[in-house]
Amino acid sequence: MNTGSNEPGEVAVASDETGTDEVRSEQEQGLGSRAPEFIKARRALHVSWQVGVFIIGLAVVVAGIIMLPLPGPGWVVIFGGMAIWATEFVWAQLVLRWTKRKVTEAAQRALDPRVRRRNIILTTIGLVIVAVLVGFYVWKFGIVMPWKIKDQ
Repeated sequence: MNTGSNEPGEVAVASDETGTDEVRSEQEQGLGSRAPEFIKARRALHVSWQVGVFIIGLAVVVAGIIMLPLPGPGWVVIFGGMAIWATEFVWAQLVLRWTKRKVTEAAQRALDPRVRRRNIILTTIGLVIVAVLVGFYVWKFGIVMPWKIKDQ
């Protein structure tokens, strides 16, 4: 549970190869703990704070993992737990920056007209295949409503 700094009040800064203005503005804010200064000034209190943040973040991430197969916003909750961790841990801040960059790149690729056209064509083909399969099933076996099934 290292914040990337050995001295209270110091902040670790990671370098990024992209060189975008957005990344530079984030780097100016710095990486590391966002705990209040009076907590960072006392080592035992700061470690206790970090343990508490880690446990709360872990609980949120585990809840998100549980929601993946169950109804609920699993990925949103997992990234919420990562954001909780990112208030204290440099590794979580770096993971969130990487994730944000990848999501932005994917969104830009998805808005490309060629990719959108391809996705629409593939979706149409998939729907036609499903419609043909459903039509074949109905032709072969007919439609029997569940409330009209006789007891066997």
